Order: sequence, then structure tokens, then C-alpha cells
Amino acid sequence: MGYAIAAPAQAVVPIDATSELFPVHRIYCVGRNYADHAKEMGFSGREPPFFFAKPADAVLAVAFGATGEMPYPGSTSNLHHEIELVVAIGRAGRDIAQADAAKHIWGYAVGLDMTRRDLQFALRDAGRPWDVAKGFDYSAPISPLKPIVSTGEIFSGAIWLEVNGQKRQSSDISKLMWNVNETIEHLSRYYTLVPGDLIFTGTPEGVGAVKAGDLMSGGIAGIGTLQVRVV
Repeated sequence: MGYAIAAPAQAVVPIDATSELFPVHRIYCVGRNYADHAKEMGFSGREPPFFFAKPADAVLAVAFGATGEMPYPGSTSNLHHEIELVVAIGRAGRDIAQADAAKHIWGYAVGLDMTRRDLQFALRDAGRPWDVAKGFDYSAPISPLKPIVSTGEIFSGAIWLEVNGQKRQSSDISKLMWNVNETIEHLSRYYTLVPGDLIFTGTPEGVGAVKAGDLMSGGIAGIGTLQVRVV
């Protein structure tokens, strides 16, 4: 038995300092997970976490020290950057307790949840899904993964993003409203997490628009820097 058409290539993320690749299964994203970002989006308080998804092949893997190129997507005039800590799952589980969450983490990366903000707001206001605002081609730029055995668990550390050398976002991972372990606990109530899943854990305040030609440079202490130019 064979495929009726050629099977698509497996989406992958490189692993830092090795020639190995991490195969991507699904990409989950957490919405409004920093208090000040929730406020700038018109919300307040520690609401229960909510999730949306991007397709696995939305990843745009960029090596440390390199500059990735992200095509400006169509059907938008308000493309926004959102710098995020990304968690890679290495062990399957469902209904995972906070105390056990770290056992399921393979490693961490720096990611960008790129967003067609104008479409997101229009769809939100109409009570419709956000898919075309969040899950488009190249909407998930990501750095190489660093394994948890080398980083340890990440509960704090600076997270930042500059556009053309000007600071846009600056916060600390400790300000996540729902930390990584809590997020894994909540998410695993809805889905069986499996090796290859990526979780974008939310962005701090300071999101804003970028245009063709802009250079985004963001990082997380203990992981590294992700650099992407919009083309």
C-alpha cells in the first residue's frame, strides 16, 4: 500500500549544537498569558488559560546567529510580532499534574507567534475562529531547541524583542500568569500531548506591527536569540 500523492515533508526544528532534528507534531499556543499584554488587548485579570493552534508546517526554523526571512503574508495590513518561550514535549501524557509536567518537557526555544492583527480583531468581533489570523504560512518562526537537561527548568529569565534595533517587548518569564507546568496541566486536559508537540506559552506586552524590510531580533535568557527579517 502506498500514498496516492507524495507525502509532505516532515516539519522539523533543529536541536542546538547537534545535527539532530526535532519532528513537529502539533503547535499549541496560549492566549493572553502575561497580565500587561492582556491589558493592552483590552482584558484584565487571571482568566483560565485558553488555547489555539497553528499547523506544524507554520514553523520557520532559524539557526542561532542566522537571519531567517519571513514573507509578509497576504490579506493583512497589520502584521504583529509576539515573542514567546516555546516548550517542546518529549514524553506523551494526558491529564498531567503540575508536579509531573517537567518529566514531559524535552526542551525550550525562542519563538514568534506572528499574527494578522486586523483579521484577528475582525474575526473576534464577529464571533468567528482566528485560524486565518494565526495559522498562516511561516507564522511560527523558531530558534533551535535546547534540551532541558542542559537548561534546567525555566521559571524565570528576561524575554525581549527589538525591531530595527528599537526595543518593543521586554519582560520576564516569571511574569507568565500560568507558568509552564500549569499550562501543561491545563492543555493536557483537552489533548493527549505527544512527543513532537510545541507549546508557545504567550507573549508579554509591547506587541506591534512590522512591515517588509523590518528586522526582528528577540531572545530569552538561557536560550538564545532569534532573528527574522520580514521580506
